[in-house]
Amino acid sequence: MNGIDTDVCVVGGGPAGLALALLLLRSGARVAVVERATSLEREYRGEILQPGGLAVLDELGVLDAVRRRGGCELTGFQLCDGKRVLMDIDYTRLPGPHNRLLSLPQHHLLAGLLAACEEFDTFRHLAGHRLRELVRDGDGAVAGVLAAAVAGAADGGEPVRVDAGLVVAADGRHSKARRLAGIDAGRLDVFEQDVLWFKLHAPGAATGKVRIFRTGGSAAIVHDSHPDRLQIGWCLPHGGYGELAREGLPAVRARLCAALPELAEPIGEQLDSVKRLSLLDVFAGSAERWAADGLLLIGDAAHTLGPLGAQGINLALQDAVLAHPVVLRALDSGDAGAEALSAFERVRRPDIERVLKMQKMQAKGMFAEPNPVADLIRPAVAGLIGRTPVGARITRRIAFGNPGIRVRTDLFAAA
Repeated sequence: MNGIDTDVCVVGGGPAGLALALLLLRSGARVAVVERATSLEREYRGEILQPGGLAVLDELGVLDAVRRRGGCELTGFQLCDGKRVLMDIDYTRLPGPHNRLLSLPQHHLLAGLLAACEEFDTFRHLAGHRLRELVRDGDGAVAGVLAAAVAGAADGGEPVRVDAGLVVAADGRHSKARRLAGIDAGRLDVFEQDVLWFKLHAPGAATGKVRIFRTGGSAAIVHDSHPDRLQIGWCLPHGGYGELAREGLPAVRARLCAALPELAEPIGEQLDSVKRLSLLDVFAGSAERWAADGLLLIGDAAHTLGPLGAQGINLALQDAVLAHPVVLRALDSGDAGAEALSAFERVRRPDIERVLKMQKMQAKGMFAEPNPVADLIRPAVAGLIGRTPVGARITRRIAFGNPGIRVRTDLFAAA
């Protein structure tokens, strides 16, 4: 068995894990990232960066390199009922320099972060390794991980033991690190919809907007995707995909064409297999605790939210920024106990609870089942949100998250 000794072992090489790794590397720490996937060339759902996430990448010095890999700039959100625009949220009215959205293939983001991490000799990237066990010391604190190689791993399949001053779980909504630590995921089925995602090749169809359509008792999210594609999220009743799947692909295509008549032609031509569809089981969750002795949870491992408002990547990046000084303090003091690491949760949990509350309100307003009263008042409410100071405050909160979150560049080794 191969062995690695490091300061921090990050489980999960997604946006949260790689961003935190880069922050720690720039602060002089040794970091190993354990990632199950053997490469970045795989399917991702989330790919919209809000201004808050763009600001983090800019402060990390990787935004320009990430942009050069290819993406689509978006100027805001529209809520549409058929062909009528009920609400038009214009991000260009926000304060710069980051007053746009960026639709970016997630592998471009990860490649940019990974390339920056690989500039450091103190970085180890264990691609193609899945977490098997948490290593514990004599007092029961987490002190590293055992990782088993998956098929196709670059090192030929040798298992690896990583000994670390502390472990960060950034391995997503179904976190194995969280489960091995005996921490309950805190799942909450508070949303009434799941989302069926797919992409269409659609040259010339870009609008520069994230559009949310309500039509025929259904709802769909459509936005530009690089290169020359549209990403579509079709909302279904929570848990209802099984019944739909039994109707067969022709029935699915027919219902999608009815919901999005302007895209009926490419849907009919390109949606030729269920393999093109990806179901997102939409739920919320907040782990019962975000820290244990030697272990810190960030990103979806700590809290899971719905896709509405394109918050996922941005919350992950801002989590990394807030976790950065907490982890450094634990390394410097030699105290990686649960109480010390819980400083991250005490600061961050109120932000997450506010986002969840807002998402629940948005879901009821945009995606609720047809209702004569709601359908009557929705245009008026949407208009008020789009044109009043209250709406402007909501937009800023969605766009920037917690505006007080800034990268602690003063903690970088060069500083």
